[in-house]
Amino acid sequence: MGIELNGVSIDETFAEAFPMKATRIAITAHNPTWVMHAAMSATGFATSVIACGCEAAIERLLTPEETPDGRPGVAILLFAMSGKELAKQVERRVGQCVLTCPTTAVFAGLAEGEAIALGKNLRFFGDGWQTSKVINGVRYWRVPTMDGEFVAQETTAVTKGVGGGNLLLLGTDTDAALAGAEAAVAAMRQVRNVIMPFPGGVVRSGSKVGSKYPALMASTNDAFCPSLMALAPRTELTSDIRCVMEIVIDGLTDVDVANAMRAGIAAIVERGAAAGVKRISAGNYGGKLGPFHFHLHKLVPGAAA
Repeated sequence: MGIELNGVSIDETFAEAFPMKATRIAITAHNPTWVMHAAMSATGFATSVIACGCEAAIERLLTPEETPDGRPGVAILLFAMSGKELAKQVERRVGQCVLTCPTTAVFAGLAEGEAIALGKNLRFFGDGWQTSKVINGVRYWRVPTMDGEFVAQETTAVTKGVGGGNLLLLGTDTDAALAGAEAAVAAMRQVRNVIMPFPGGVVRSGSKVGSKYPALMASTNDAFCPSLMALAPRTELTSDIRCVMEIVIDGLTDVDVANAMRAGIAAIVERGAAAGVKRISAGNYGGKLGPFHFHLHKLVPGAAA
């Protein structure tokens, strides 16, 4: 049975998440415009490990007081299924999207964990003109570029992460579901150590494991597709629901993911069912996908943390 808050029904179910490897990188630049260009480029094509190699997004803006070089910055989080894949993604994305972007520098955003290359190999772009300096035991590389130099910390750290936390928002129409999803994502972005990697933080192509086509490992979540209510073997929808949006959350810890989901649920409940999102659910595979289970009833406003 579900519970109802401010007219919004919350299913008695759980979101199922799984272990990942994660790192944080701090990018700085001459001004906020160029740091955002670098961060958005570096986190492009990173919605799902199914095909992108990693999941990545901007975590938050950094003030000059928070960055190693006193310039405007952005923290990005990257998640992959293995440390080896994460290292490959970091090097490619920093090399192609940050090194290439005017005025940027890049620094480790985590201090503890297994070290992977950040500027360690990119320094060779300097063709022998690169130099290094050790400050407080940390090595930085200076690579000459046409606008001056690219500064990169030698390594960043990899830590354990959690991927796949999620909420399903069931709305009366597209406008209502989108507005609710936008409000929930805005609330979640106030939580540290998490990202919502899909476009705008929202995914409309929620999936289930498996397919009638053997080559596909995932396929459309037909039980939540409004157009299939009368056709699918099983539907989770009622006639008043015409649009479902999903929010997927990756975090450095399970507590971070839970905090983000809690913030998203609270945002929907505060808006109330009159705003058009009438029900909140979550995707799971009966506990077979991963060891992290986020029960919605434990995350509703007023529930014990």
